[in-house]
Amino acid sequence: MVTIDEFKNIEIRIGKILEASIHEKARNPMYVLRIDFGGEVGERTVVAGIRDKYAKEELEGKKIACVVNLEPKSVAGVLSNGMILAAESNDGALSLLVPDREIEQGSRVH
Repeated sequence: MVTIDEFKNIEIRIGKILEASIHEKARNPMYVLRIDFGGEVGERTVVAGIRDKYAKEELEGKKIACVVNLEPKSVAGVLSNGMILAAESNDGALSLLVPDREIEQGSRVH
């Protein structure tokens, strides 16, 4: 179990996907996403294994929830600075977590 204090350490912010490009060197179908989180966090590069679930045109311009305080990790030569959040059903359908109302980039998720 995770304590409430441990959960509070996870920083989740709303970001807008500015660009999605195919990660050519990845073994699995991945995108390299350029995401804008607004003034305090700025732009980040995030590698996401969702290329088989979403077309890049579906992603660009979409606001999504992301963890922004993970330790950066190199994924097939690209440094990823965050993690997108999504729900996956038992049959493998994927749904990105998106705000249900217009909200500014960088807004914290509680």
